[in-house]
Amino acid sequence: MINNDRPLSPHLSIYRWPITMTTSILHRATGLVLSVGFIVLTGWIFIASIGANFYVGFLEIMSSALGRVLLVGWSFAFFFHLSNGIRHLVWDSGRGFEKSTADASAWFVLVLTVILTTLFWWARS
Repeated sequence: MINNDRPLSPHLSIYRWPITMTTSILHRATGLVLSVGFIVLTGWIFIASIGANFYVGFLEIMSSALGRVLLVGWSFAFFFHLSNGIRHLVWDSGRGFEKSTADASAWFVLVLTVILTTLFWWARS
């Protein structure tokens, strides 16, 4: 028996994700992205050890548009995971749990991540 006359729960239309929940999910996602990046890093070292021809091919792939996007994504993931990890270390000391402080530190981590990623790629060029 399906009753289509019943209204949806109001939380489905008015609920907004808090920034702290967003950074928590991003922290887990960047950990997974960094794991994939570690596999690519291991492959890079392996390819460098087996010969110059293979290494040149790997460099061509990583110099392509898709390779650059992956590298920028991995650097963003690294800087976010690092910054948010430091935030978690501060939390481990028992500080920063007030709602306003937690929200401010979450925004700080996001802004710092963008700044660090931008500076990293700007310094490379």
